[in-house]
Amino acid sequence: MNLNKQVALVVGASRGIGRQIAIDLAKNGYAVVIAAKSTSDASKATPFPPDPNSPQSTISTVEREIREAGGEATAVVVDTRDFAGVERMVARAVEIYGRLDVLVYNSGAIWWASVENTPMKRFQLMQRVNPEGLYGTIQAALPHFKKNGWKGRIIVVSPPIYSRFFRGKTAYAMGKVGMSVLTKGLAMDFEREGKTEMAITSIWPATAIQSAATDNMDRGSIKDLRKPTIYSDAILAMLRAPPSTVNGCLELDEDFLRKTGVKDFSKYNIVLGAEPRRIMPAKFPDLTVEEQDDEGQRMDSTKLRTSRM
Repeated sequence: MNLNKQVALVVGASRGIGRQIAIDLAKNGYAVVIAAKSTSDASKATPFPPDPNSPQSTISTVEREIREAGGEATAVVVDTRDFAGVERMVARAVEIYGRLDVLVYNSGAIWWASVENTPMKRFQLMQRVNPEGLYGTIQAALPHFKKNGWKGRIIVVSPPIYSRFFRGKTAYAMGKVGMSVLTKGLAMDFEREGKTEMAITSIWPATAIQSAATDNMDRGSIKDLRKPTIYSDAILAMLRAPPSTVNGCLELDEDFLRKTGVKDFSKYNIVLGAEPRRIMPAKFPDLTVEEQDDEGQRMDSTKLRTSRM
């Protein structure tokens, strides 16, 4: 075990996009902690590796894939709805590798329907896994970034903020947009507190990516899919970028890669020669206001609470 390697914790890495992120981080020299709920006896997996979008792909099989390719990886079980379990996950990652440099939060619960057709239990599940799970994971990770001299990166799977995203999936959007608000707000904390070597960035696909959610698509629609490697390549490019250039940004995978000079995206297409349909707007609203830098008399509840005790 090379304790000098940078360490990445990928939460939600058992299959699909999360699996690809973990595998490509390992290929690029990171020691990777693969976290999710699903485990299995990877030694008995047949065929191996399993379909990356199937339930047969677990944190156990992803760990084996990385190790057999010569990389460093450890699987850690977590349910992101359980904050104590989240704290144990982060502590275990640091216990094994001695540090934490990168946190990727890919865990997510999804239900796209109107408010009328979204039961309360489904709403609660999405809020607990999506914004609450992210918040808890960041809370557990920040003390370790502090021990590392406030050097590190946080990558969040959440979208740019724009009104069309709310349509037909309000309950889901409430959580996902909340995650993007966390990206914006924590980035401001980093800037205000002079943590110039920390950055948090959100990323979302510009075009649909092949995953378990797309398995039931008709054959005619497969031409609109891209491989998950476009997503992991964009994340790797973010990690290479100076912190100040990505802190607080809500990016799309394709658009960010274009900023780095990528022009040909054909290698990411599922269907050779296809031109996948873009599902995201070409331009997003600017969330800043003229008074952006005027904080007025900013309240700090921690100080107010101390003064009243």
